[in-house]
Amino acid sequence: MPTTNITKMKTKRSNLYLRVAKGHFATNHSHSNYFIDVAAQKSRLSEAKAVAQAICDHYNYSTRIVDTILCLDGTEVIGTCLAGELTKNDFMNINAHQTIYVVTPETTGGSQLMFRDNIVPMIEGKHVLVLAVSVATGYTAQAAIDAIQYYGGEVVGVAAIFSTTDECGGYTVNSVFNPKDLDGYFTLPSHDCPLCKEGKKLDALINCHGFSKL
Repeated sequence: MPTTNITKMKTKRSNLYLRVAKGHFATNHSHSNYFIDVAAQKSRLSEAKAVAQAICDHYNYSTRIVDTILCLDGTEVIGTCLAGELTKNDFMNINAHQTIYVVTPETTGGSQLMFRDNIVPMIEGKHVLVLAVSVATGYTAQAAIDAIQYYGGEVVGVAAIFSTTDECGGYTVNSVFNPKDLDGYFTLPSHDCPLCKEGKKLDALINCHGFSKL
């Protein structure tokens, strides 16, 4: 059962929603007063398509080539939909009529990202777009950028469902939602968390997969 009620916020686009719960939540790197639930967007085709279309709006007239979409946080369904959008015949982008690789990295014990030898050709020498659930602290997106560069790829940008920043590692971050959509949103290191200072206990631990209430 949810720790708190999930609120479903409609947008102007059909099948595109922002689902959130307000409370006191902790990730591996920070504390936040909102849990953003993206489970349906990552697994339900109609919502994944809507997210992909919203992201695609940022690249509609881009002259940047995208050869590969690197999917983080379980965003492979969205990544596949995004690849489809970017290669549509009526899409005013240099990628129209072309194909795009959709890949996901492995994570080592030290939280570094790696690619097996048979996947490396999809990164090396390719223009790679990083796709993430969220870019808040930027740790995961930065790890992806570092991995792409290590394996000889060229990062062309970062896309996310939610982001608190317009830049990560020197690259533009384009997101569907941002803190302006959430009243009073914050994500801070635990020692700066105002809810901790008020003595409020954590409601749940959260990550890209969901939450575990305490």
